[in-house]
Amino acid sequence: MIKVMIAGFTGAMGQKAIRLVQNTKNLQMVAGFAPSAKNPDPKKYGLNSNVKIFHRLDDVKTDANIWIDFTLPSAVYDDTKFAIQHHICPVIGTSGMSADQMKSLQKLSEKEHVGGVIAPNFGLSAVLLMKFAQMAAKYFPDVEIIEMHHGDKADAPSGTALNTAQLIDKVRPRHEQGAKHPIENLKGVRGGDYHGIRIHSVRLPGYIAHEQVLFGGPGEALTIRQDSFDRGSFMKGVKIASLKVTKLDHVVVGLENLL
Repeated sequence: MIKVMIAGFTGAMGQKAIRLVQNTKNLQMVAGFAPSAKNPDPKKYGLNSNVKIFHRLDDVKTDANIWIDFTLPSAVYDDTKFAIQHHICPVIGTSGMSADQMKSLQKLSEKEHVGGVIAPNFGLSAVLLMKFAQMAAKYFPDVEIIEMHHGDKADAPSGTALNTAQLIDKVRPRHEQGAKHPIENLKGVRGGDYHGIRIHSVRLPGYIAHEQVLFGGPGEALTIRQDSFDRGSFMKGVKIASLKVTKLDHVVVGLENLL
């Protein structure tokens, strides 16, 4: 039996993760962590009496094997570092970490021999979008990305969009695209710039998580799009990661490493 701790268990994604664990044969929730969970009684949150509740990171003491994290961009680095240092395999669905932070965590995991997964997106459609976009970029080097999320998402661009750009950048010939002397009549209207790849972030109510990768070439265009209409769609990837992460000896970035 794989023992699970869920960080951010009171949030929308945390609640989905609870149901996933409860409905998966080889997983058992043993602890929950959320700064808002001031009441230590698990029954107050609809959890079994043997689940330990923590609201301060420094107070966490658990025999959990894996740490599923759906918290906040401001907290996820410290959470992940704590998990690795305590030999709990992190399964991270929270975006917002910098490339340097992820590299630091990977080095720490190698030192501690602790496996982990940091996934820009746990949706299988998003993982396939990134894979297909990288394939297409070899033939269509002119590309822009539009990502659309719910209005409450704090970080921009999304981890998925940034990871898409990074994967494209590995195979795309480095060059400037668009006008030679661009004029922005409204600052920032062309979006963020990742090595010449423009990323545009949309934040609106009614959306969940969506991304388009637009490629343009002489006389033709290619659009690759994925849509997540329900947060439950991410749980397929969380389940895959949770059942495989303990077999790793270091942190990997991207669910595609486990497929």
